Amino acid sequence: MHIEINLNKSVDENAGIYYDKSKKFKKKREGAELTVAKYQRELELLKNKESHFQEQESQKQAKKEKKKASQKWYSKFHNFISSEGFVCVGGRDATQNEILIKKHTEPTDLVLHTDMAGSPFFVIKDAENQDKQCTEQTIQEAAQAVGCYSRAWKEGHGTADVLYVKPDQVSKVANPGEVLAKGSFMIRGKTNYFHPNLEFAAGIITVDGEVDILIAPAKTVEKLCTDYVIILPGRDKKSIVAKKLKKELNVAADIDDIVAKLPAGGAELKKRRKKKK
Repeated sequence: MHIEINLNKSVDENAGIYYDKSKKFKKKREGAELTVAKYQRELELLKNKESHFQEQESQKQAKKEKKKASQKWYSKFHNFISSEGFVCVGGRDATQNEILIKKHTEPTDLVLHTDMAGSPFFVIKDAENQDKQCTEQTIQEAAQAVGCYSRAWKEGHGTADVLYVKPDQVSKVANPGEVLAKGSFMIRGKTNYFHPNLEFAAGIITVDGEVDILIAPAKTVEKLCTDYVIILPGRDKKSIVAKKLKKELNVAADIDDIVAKLPAGGAELKKRRKKKK
């Protein structure tokens, strides 16, 4: 230790100077110790938050992996389960239309489409429910999905003309002198029509004990959910509608998942409905 002595001052005066300095250093040390203790507490809080965050992320990742593992072949397509329990699958674009009709359509299924260009093909997978056949209820629900995912929604139409046929009526063989583009097929023979309103809906359901959001044709959601919101063609972007739905239904759902299930084009929400008990 280096100590300076002022020769112009007495021993007591020099001692007093260092005594005063020691008191100042003591106060500084106490302040430093308090600061260190404060930051140590904050560090512990941050470590706890980090641990909690990592645990939440691990849980999210586990849920994603579980969901991915349980996904069906039709998960990449437009799809929903009708109120009667039938799988209804639709193409998102021309490529998926082509794949759906060529690779995933069975003789006992039903195929739905519109007369309007820019429409998806939808298939009701009757083959997956061999113990029963779908009724008009499921066909109406699938028809509504076709209409909502068609160009009619983008153009703000209130209804659409949707036909349904058996798979053997759908062919890739064009008429003489014509060429069929990717995702396009010829439909021959008798066709049956529905004229559904263009309405989608989002409702609250419980899946494996967890609350989830169901986004599907309004007729499906009305049958399966007691609390739901109607979605109509409108001017709001899908991302805005998705956020509004999540808030309105107060459910934990991924915004991107909601957006992917909504029809292409603008939309708006209709007043929230509740079924009468």
